[in-house]
Amino acid sequence: MKAILMTEFGPPEVMRCTNIDMPTITSTQVLIRVEATSVNFADIKSRYRKKGTGKLPFIPGLDAAGVIEKIGADVKNLKTGQRVIAFPARGSYAEYVVAEEVLTFPIPDQLDFETAAACPIVGCTAFKLLADVARLQSGETVLIHAAAGGVGTTAIQLAKILGADCVIGTVGSAAKIAAALEAGADYVICREEIDFAEKVMELTNGKGADVILDSISGQVSEKSLDCLAMYGRLVHFGNASGKTGHFQTKDLHASCRSVLGFSLGTTRKERPHLLRNAAEHVLKYLAEERLKMKIGKKFPLEEASEAHRWVESRHSTGKVLLTVSNM
Repeated sequence: MKAILMTEFGPPEVMRCTNIDMPTITSTQVLIRVEATSVNFADIKSRYRKKGTGKLPFIPGLDAAGVIEKIGADVKNLKTGQRVIAFPARGSYAEYVVAEEVLTFPIPDQLDFETAAACPIVGCTAFKLLADVARLQSGETVLIHAAAGGVGTTAIQLAKILGADCVIGTVGSAAKIAAALEAGADYVICREEIDFAEKVMELTNGKGADVILDSISGQVSEKSLDCLAMYGRLVHFGNASGKTGHFQTKDLHASCRSVLGFSLGTTRKERPHLLRNAAEHVLKYLAEERLKMKIGKKFPLEEASEAHRWVESRHSTGKVLLTVSNM
């Protein structure tokens, strides 16, 4: 089968499409013929050996959509021929992948493969952040950093679905404002041009945001406390800036505010069963057309290096997909 195999770390060109042996499954796994897979920032970090085990060779990629070709003897709730999304065991940039049953979820008939492929990482992450970690309540205000990206545009929509009264986004450049507004943000702030904390306080009449989703870290994390409301929850789930943010205990206890952390990768590894509720809700919202996936660009599997260059350029908005021809 064709797969993108990493035999060294480095720039996008180290990713090469090659032929490798078909994977085998255990009794609790399924074999999936891939139709499409998404490109995530974590894939880029893995390529540079900034994330993951760092063991070569490996296939990049975290999620996929396709058709089940084979099931293990102990698989109970899935069947061959079923359309599914999954978090594969050993990468997703390939014609075929293997996934555990607990990390494989049926796709509703109404959804096409590309929409489904765009949703696993960003959909499950956004839902977990808002519904389970931040415990978003109806009528609250949500601030979402990196609002034009895959998680950002998804979280904007899910926040509204889950009852947020006001959703404010921040972006790194003015060119990305439109994408966040299109996703449904009530206000979008360009961090390059304005003090986002001051603007959030102005927009909320001095109250601040009840929930803040932060995947940037560094100074953005620290400054977020300047606009976090009493009893507010700052949820940290990434460090796109590559920098570390620092907090002081005095900023939390008297105001009853919380700083919380979440990792989809850790949850997938340590408590995979916790993702089923998120996946089912996200797929349901997509089928009902209450949630829409923003697909920014598509590349064939063989052009994975070009897809990485595009995401790494920071000019991308929405999800970037790799499509598989299976010819």
